[in-house]
Amino acid sequence: MPAPYDLTREELADLLAGEPAYRARQVWESLHARVQRPEEMTELPAPLRRSLEAALPPALTEADRRTADDGETTKWLWSLADGARVETVLMRYRDRVTVCVSTQAGCAMACQFCATGQAGFQRHLSQGEIVEQVARAMRAATPRRLSNVVFMGMGEPLANYDRVWGAVLRLHGDMGLSARHLTLSTVGIVPGIRRLTKEPLPVNLAVSLHAANDALRNELVPVNRRYPLAELADACAQYVSVSGRRLSLEWALIHDVNDRRLDASELAAFARPLGAHVNLIPLNPTPGYAVVGSPRARVSGFRDELTAFGVNATVRLTRGVEIDAACGQLAAGAVRKAETGRGVRLVRGTRTR
Repeated sequence: MPAPYDLTREELADLLAGEPAYRARQVWESLHARVQRPEEMTELPAPLRRSLEAALPPALTEADRRTADDGETTKWLWSLADGARVETVLMRYRDRVTVCVSTQAGCAMACQFCATGQAGFQRHLSQGEIVEQVARAMRAATPRRLSNVVFMGMGEPLANYDRVWGAVLRLHGDMGLSARHLTLSTVGIVPGIRRLTKEPLPVNLAVSLHAANDALRNELVPVNRRYPLAELADACAQYVSVSGRRLSLEWALIHDVNDRRLDASELAAFARPLGAHVNLIPLNPTPGYAVVGSPRARVSGFRDELTAFGVNATVRLTRGVEIDAACGQLAAGAVRKAETGRGVRLVRGTRTR
């Protein structure tokens, strides 16, 4: 059975063959503008609502839900039709409501410090599975309006380019989200960044950098061996020029690995020509990577060094630490529990992508 948000308008019209033509428009707008389930579409006759419920089951089944920060952060673990599991995090701030969505079940990028990367790759998510995460978050955010979507959850968005971009178009065109409030994150898939320069919507781009010399980045972010820093910088410069958007660089601070003054100097040299903003992420360890995050004083010191080097940098506010809100941690915990037959307490971490 198709997932509701995988259908095109034409496919939905085919599904509703025999109904008045305007029914397809009603159902489409109910799914996207009002994020309603079929049983809630009260403008439809009851028999049609029941048939839609059977024909369009949700793609996501809630396997776990946790809240933190006095209810301001919610994390879901979803089970998909084939048993794969992915995560979504809703974060309510004073001035905005943001959802962080997954684009793959697992990840093939193998970044050492990332819980998702340590778990390996299962499959790409469909466009509908991505969009439905946003729809479920919109419902949960009510009465507040969901304003921002960041593609920073499980997976590498630009490795699932066509489905992710299809989701971007759906969120913008049918669910009313501005391109300036949509952010795609990448570890540095250069062909994907170059494809973005040709797209009609100037979304925000965030690059998970974590090291600004090739030797260290080859170790921390293995895809750098295929797309080294010089190529990455060139692609980013092209995207900044075409889109007019400010580039963000993500930097997970790992004690005595990438938090030294030399690292700040190299990062500044990479960031300044691009006019990039740096997001510093206080990293806590994940299972499988035996290092510790930089202490608080070093995080502040690193930020101050970047500022002195002429780079705008902020320290990301950590949300949901007590509910394993780092991408991949809740799914990894579920897998470990299933494999061992008992609960395993995960080391708490910070979302690093």
